[in-house]
Amino acid sequence: MKRGAFVKAVGTFISLAIVIVAVSSFFIFKNFLVWPAFLGLGIINLIVLKFLKIKFKTIYSDFIFGCIDNGILVFAATLGSVFAGVAGAVIGGVTGNTITDGIGGIFEGSIVENQKRSKAASKRTALSTMLGKMTGCLFGAGGSLALLWLISLVWLSI
Repeated sequence: MKRGAFVKAVGTFISLAIVIVAVSSFFIFKNFLVWPAFLGLGIINLIVLKFLKIKFKTIYSDFIFGCIDNGILVFAATLGSVFAGVAGAVIGGVTGNTITDGIGGIFEGSIVENQKRSKAASKRTALSTMLGKMTGCLFGAGGSLALLWLISLVWLSI
């Protein structure tokens, strides 16, 4: 990996991480706005991909991994918090992350194997892999948080 490519990947990561932490911190206590905030952050990542001229098919496997990883992690952490508070959320998150990394890895590996046939896998870089996983994580979390929000609306109306 060329030094310039590594610096570009790290710089892009740090910039996006700052935006993600800032937006997450702002919306943390606004339950009904958290999920659209995460989906919006995912869209920002897609815009960055477009700006950097990285094709979606190049990041598809990483995107799917991220969606599965954070999508299920949200439910595991929520379930843990319901049963045991903060400690339960941490344990649920760690357990969920371990399981979802395995599930996501199966899907990511399968997609990479299929991409090798179309030569898309050879276009993966540190930058595209990082952006793919981050984008997938944001969309996975946003989708799961939206589902939890809808469940809470139904639950409260019963």
